[in-house]
This record gives sequence, C-alpha cells and structure tokens, in this order.
Amino acid sequence: MNTLKFALGALLALMLSGCLEVEQHPGYVDGGYAGKQDNRSATVKFHGDKLAQNAALSDRARKQNEYNRTKP
Repeated sequence: MNTLKFALGALLALMLSGCLEVEQHPGYVDGGYAGKQDNRSATVKFHGDKLAQNAALSDRARKQNEYNRTKP
C-alpha cells in the first residue's frame, strides 16, 4: 500500500512539473514592445537635420574648451 501511494505521489509530481513551465524570456526579446517610440534629438530639435545637430554639438564642444575661453 505504501508503495502504491509513493508511486501515485511520484506520478502526480511528475505530471504537475510539466504544467508549471513559465515563459523564460520577456516580450521584447521576441520583437514585441508595448511602449511608446522615443523621439531622437535630431528629429525633435533640428527637424531631422543631422548636419545642424552635428554643428550644434561641435559648437558646444568648442565653447567648453578652456584654452579657447581664456585670454592670453
């Protein structure tokens, strides 16, 4: 009788182990994305003009140079 209970318990545990499988990967791995699309700075501030964005970035970098800001 104990062997039968043990066998039934093992069979029940074996059957339930297959039912408890959960999804291993988040949704964005499969290509699904539920969020909003991020706007790029070139699209928003410079209306898609990459040259204007690069000019603004180089101008900003030039003004942050300490050697150019100081008077000799």
